[in-house]
Amino acid sequence: MEFVEGVVEALKRPEAYPHEVRSITLIQTHISFVFLTGDYVYKVKKPVDFGFLDFTTLEKRRYYCNEEIRVNRALAGELYLGVVPITRDDKGEIKVEGEGDVVEYAVKMVQLPQEAMMKSLLERGEVQLSDVKEIAARVAKFHAGAARGAEITRWGAYEQVVKNWEQNFEQTAQLKAKEVDEQEYETLETRVRRFLREKEELFRARERAEKIRECHGDLHSGNIFIVREPGKLYREGIYIFDAIEFFKGFSCSDVLADVAFFAMDLDFHRRQELSEAFVEAYVAASGESFPEELLEFYKCYRAFVRMKVESFKLFDAHVTKEEKEVTRKLVEEYFNLACRYASQL
Repeated sequence: MEFVEGVVEALKRPEAYPHEVRSITLIQTHISFVFLTGDYVYKVKKPVDFGFLDFTTLEKRRYYCNEEIRVNRALAGELYLGVVPITRDDKGEIKVEGEGDVVEYAVKMVQLPQEAMMKSLLERGEVQLSDVKEIAARVAKFHAGAARGAEITRWGAYEQVVKNWEQNFEQTAQLKAKEVDEQEYETLETRVRRFLREKEELFRARERAEKIRECHGDLHSGNIFIVREPGKLYREGIYIFDAIEFFKGFSCSDVLADVAFFAMDLDFHRRQELSEAFVEAYVAASGESFPEELLEFYKCYRAFVRMKVESFKLFDAHVTKEEKEVTRKLVEEYFNLACRYASQL
């Protein structure tokens, strides 16, 4: 079954929910509609196919909703309440957990205060060194217990790293000369390809050392909450959520790729001192060691991926003109950061 027309509009109305709702905020990502209803969040997957993910059928969306619950259990299990059906009754009314036929599924989560999102805290200058150190310790512990083995390594091996970059270049080629500088893009591409060609043994050594794990895969400040005061349905503390569920070629990676993502994000927010402190704290907590050039490589990769992901919104009919203007600025900023890292390769 394809995505049912009217689901998004229906979920903008308070009466569509099985609990009291005073206001609703819709947030869009390139792959999801996210409805904030006060106490709870409902995430509905868009019927998109980007090659690295395929949400084009109802069964696939249901499967990946359940996968989202699974992969987030270790770091934020208490936030994820389950997968709920969205139904349409005989009168055509679309509701969450209502009567009638199931037309869609949503991941139901506890809603945390938006002002506690780490991205917002960074913008307000309210992130403390102790926060970054605690996140490093949490991530190190998570990596230590993360799934590993031959199958996981296969998904995150050198061949997959190369394939991911090939896909990155293929899916962003249309940005050249339109959204980003063509010459700088080609310089970055040349440096990355050369690094991959000349440093294969570096990646192979990481594979042999079992550094490939089922990681978070999307570790940045937009997916972290730092809650200073408890609420009705949540406690105070740090919540790391929204791990990648849709493609093992992204989630199964070198642990350093996770570390680099968060370090890059702190660099993006112009908090290099926190970025360096995070890496240092992670090394201390995990006992990890790695070549500096590999960290720069994965930072470049993560900045480029963020550019790519943001760019998808430029071609999304659901995204407004105003949102696309904001997106263009983000695409340029992430590209410039990726070029900075590439210059170190």
